[in-house]
Amino acid sequence: MDDAVIRPMRDGEAAAVVALWHAAGVSRPWNDPETDLAFARRSPHARVLVAARGDRIVATAMVGEDGHRGWVYYLAVDPECQGGGLGGAMMEAAETWLRGRGVWKVQLLVRADNAAVRHFYEHRGYRDTRTVCFQKIIGEAGA
Repeated sequence: MDDAVIRPMRDGEAAAVVALWHAAGVSRPWNDPETDLAFARRSPHARVLVAARGDRIVATAMVGEDGHRGWVYYLAVDPECQGGGLGGAMMEAAETWLRGRGVWKVQLLVRADNAAVRHFYEHRGYRDTRTVCFQKIIGEAGA
């Protein structure tokens, strides 16, 4: 993975994290990344991990647990740094954080048409559970 250091996100790094999410293509117009980031950072059940080279954030993973399972969101690697093992290192760090909390099962969501990302996770032992995810908006984001 080279000289990047994986650590929890620090105050003042939100703009860099969100910029990386946009550059890596993991944000979507219907999700406000600033709201998602703030929500995760205020929860004792979540952590935003970053890989940094000096002051530059080159990868992220948002990890959390819901009392039953662990979840990983916003795994992102700077496009200039992809292919060097940072994504795998971030997943390992996220899994380590979850195991440290007693979580034994981790889940994540991948868009069905994203074959490259599906392969990335399958290579790491993740399997398609053949389930359907339902969603309902029940309030305002961040309220």
